[in-house]
Amino acid sequence: MKIGCPKEIKPQEFRVGMTPNAAQEAVARGHEVIIETGAGLGSGFDNDAYVAAGARIVDTAEEVFATADMIVKVKEPQAVERKMLREGQLLFTYLHLAPDPEQTHDLLASGCTAIAYETVTDSNGGLPLLAPMSEVAGRLAPQVGSWTLQKANGGRGVLMGGVPGVGPAKVVVVGGGVVGTHAAQVAAGMGADVTVLDRSLPRLRYLDDVFGGRFKNQYSTAGATAELIQSADMVIGAVLIPGAAAPKLITREQLSTMKPGAVLVDVAIDQGGCFETSKATTHADPIYEVDGIMHYCVANMPGAVARTSTIALGNATMPFMLALADKGWKQACQDDPHLLAGLNVHAGQLTYYAVGKALGIDVVSPAMVVKA
Repeated sequence: MKIGCPKEIKPQEFRVGMTPNAAQEAVARGHEVIIETGAGLGSGFDNDAYVAAGARIVDTAEEVFATADMIVKVKEPQAVERKMLREGQLLFTYLHLAPDPEQTHDLLASGCTAIAYETVTDSNGGLPLLAPMSEVAGRLAPQVGSWTLQKANGGRGVLMGGVPGVGPAKVVVVGGGVVGTHAAQVAAGMGADVTVLDRSLPRLRYLDDVFGGRFKNQYSTAGATAELIQSADMVIGAVLIPGAAAPKLITREQLSTMKPGAVLVDVAIDQGGCFETSKATTHADPIYEVDGIMHYCVANMPGAVARTSTIALGNATMPFMLALADKGWKQACQDDPHLLAGLNVHAGQLTYYAVGKALGIDVVSPAMVVKA
């Protein structure tokens, strides 16, 4: 199979869809790997590293899209990239379609087959291709939140760990999954007073057992959230419904109950955000203020630590990418129901229920598609 990897063009996105190690693995299996020149530079991989791995370097994204059977990326294809997709081509990347009707309609119109990293599952009910970036984003959230808390950036001017005689920042993490757990660990490590909210009692017990009181936890209800945010210096939104739009957990009206200069960090912004006042921002202009509350809503947070993120993502995606190349997408999905769960679009048909529900589009069963 001809596997193509273009340079990411979303603003301030420095990750790359394939590492040289992944390229080497694919070439060793007899596949051809085509890399756009400079695609890996933001993650510290130059053209020579890809050439040494056996890949071929081309000058433009147009050449990659025109030549490749499978396109491997990081972020969802931008409008100019979607125009280059063609019928029968396989796209393997993050998509986040539920809050993005324009992208969804463009992918359907292209006739391509699109498998989304964020909806591929595993035998434990997890999301193995989302987990590495969730870990990175979770660990980044308190770091960027503490920067936003600085007075010069519009925040309350509160130090995360306080100092002797002055209490630490109060941090509320909404969601106790992968993002929330990593966010709570780092925030607690910075010395903050941390409370994690989640609706799963087994998850709350797990957090209590494993972390032994390093941070507090509480069952998540609308009332509990409303009460805790009143005293919070920082709220980290870490709620995920796989493939679907994120629920809105804090309303604009509730901002008036928070401390002026408090910070909202919305890690769920790729899925539309879990605060009513959230809107996607970039690393170039990451924060904005609404009703005295600072918002950090960068849609590709892991792009800030591109080398770590690229290697972590590549480790997770490579086995699936190789299976798709070795077997073709249809056989690979027939053999692996967890990969089949990643199928979102095929030949003008939507194949993921949560996206169809969010956008009001009819959905075809992915199992029926692979049998056709």
